[in-house]
Amino acid sequence: MPVHNFRRPSGRLVEIEIASAALEGNLLGDPTRRLVAVYLPPGYADDPARRYPLFVDLVGFTGSGLAHLNWKAFGESVPQRLDRLVEEGCMGPVVAAFPDCFTSLGGNQYIDSAAMGRWEAFLIDEMLPRLEAEFRLLPGREHRAVFGKSSGGYGSIVHGLRRAEAWGAVACHSGDMAFDLCYRAHLPATARFLAAKGGVAPFLEAFAAAPKTTDEWLHHMEMVAMAASYDPDPAAPKGIRLPVDPETAEMDEVRWAAWKAHDPVELVKQEQCRENLRSLRGLYLDCGVNDQYHLVHGARAFVRALRAAGIPHRFEEFDDDHTNVDYRMDTSLPFLYESIAGAVRS
Repeated sequence: MPVHNFRRPSGRLVEIEIASAALEGNLLGDPTRRLVAVYLPPGYADDPARRYPLFVDLVGFTGSGLAHLNWKAFGESVPQRLDRLVEEGCMGPVVAAFPDCFTSLGGNQYIDSAAMGRWEAFLIDEMLPRLEAEFRLLPGREHRAVFGKSSGGYGSIVHGLRRAEAWGAVACHSGDMAFDLCYRAHLPATARFLAAKGGVAPFLEAFAAAPKTTDEWLHHMEMVAMAASYDPDPAAPKGIRLPVDPETAEMDEVRWAAWKAHDPVELVKQEQCRENLRSLRGLYLDCGVNDQYHLVHGARAFVRALRAAGIPHRFEEFDDDHTNVDYRMDTSLPFLYESIAGAVRS
């Protein structure tokens, strides 16, 4: 049985609120004032001259960065994990940020969307400057790392592909990629489910009125959230349209192409994206060989492209599936630290 970490985090947790211009006008009507929890490592207050690398944690669907601060049975929060890894000599101390990017559709892909809001701009153009202004961080992108799992892994790798000017290192755990494998087969069932409820708007109203969530409803909500992220339609309810015919479930290939334009397996074919990845000081990916969303196949295709392009990276497959794999951070977080701490200028 896994060992429970009984020790409380030794550092200090503070919270900042960001009034986001990037999120204004989102079609979901979600709040634009957003909380970011920041974990300051033990000893942060002892040496006012010392500056630290920055880690940013992007969580998976139905999650918030705030959830990674929680007590966990037979496990540990991310601050507890950071403390332990430092005490074990695996890495040095960092400042870690946990943004609350939850949406009323249950999640976020951390990219700009007319429906969801401009989350990529929020994180990079609003959150990062605020963190550098308020905390003693080593300046510049070479001292920043972004990491996450599932949707958070997707956000991390896409930021590496498209916004490497903001990040020095990236870790992607079981990130969404190869959309033909991880999403396409689920869309007919979601189209049928939404049609039975009367469409997108009645589906959302019924979800909001339900006394509890169920796995079935959350599964379809996830597909709705992906549609809002990858191919929003300002004329549709809440900006949401599926890339399939609501009656026949026939794929609309034009709409599906709009989804696939965000697929890391497609993005890595672009030379600018490959150059962005080459500029990183560290690139880490992993995935369970039994991932129930077939993400290991996408990871392999992505890594094959990295190898063909000669892009340095570290890739690991492990004997597990998609769930409860936070223990993989014991490998990725020290890797990230070594990547960005080695960039410290004298």
